[in-house]
Amino acid sequence: MKKFFLSITFFLLLYTNVYPHVDHYKKLSYIEYELFRNNASIGYHKYNFLREKNNLTVDSTVEFSISKLGIQLYKYFAKSTEVYKNDKFFSFSSRTLQNKKDKYVNISVNTNENNLKIDGSSYKGPTSIDHIVGTWWNHEIVSSKAQISAISGRVIEQNVIFLGKEEVKIGEKVYKTLKFNFKSSDETLPANKKLNTYIWYEENTYLWVKAEFKKQGNWQYRLKNYK
Repeated sequence: MKKFFLSITFFLLLYTNVYPHVDHYKKLSYIEYELFRNNASIGYHKYNFLREKNNLTVDSTVEFSISKLGIQLYKYFAKSTEVYKNDKFFSFSSRTLQNKKDKYVNISVNTNENNLKIDGSSYKGPTSIDHIVGTWWNHEIVSSKAQISAISGRVIEQNVIFLGKEEVKIGEKVYKTLKFNFKSSDETLPANKKLNTYIWYEENTYLWVKAEFKKQGNWQYRLKNYK
């Protein structure tokens, strides 16, 4: 019951904020995360924030690999570009190579029908303009009924639970954070398609600090550097 009331209070604060969520990051130029699987470092995820007048472009690069006994078992590389104009979402595109399998997604705003148009390797078609791309850096994702896969364009309906405040220590620094659990709304999905991810955002800045999920091991994103 306590978590329920915390969730209601937090979401009311989100919806009554008069400033667009992207505006919270107007001083941010770079974020870097270190990726871990079963507590072993396997790669990185980097974001560059480029601004020109009222436009914001977020370029992202992810790379990691999994090896055992010196043999590479899995390799992943992805690049994406996310564009906002006047603090509003404008477009997203990504290309991903999972081992030797190519995936992609292109998302644009359809102003005539007031929705988003998705052209992806898993889904092609429209979705609500209120749905948000699952790139995690923008805390607005906590208030969306669905997120769009940044890899393939699949639309994932979600329930978001605010679990409360928590201190997170990374290296020598302690962050005061807000912890959320993102879960798929559709319980009939196969296990490998279900969303079940924990995300921590810094309480005052909404900076994404950490992520954790289980998929053939325990995975974590840990904030490494930002400016």
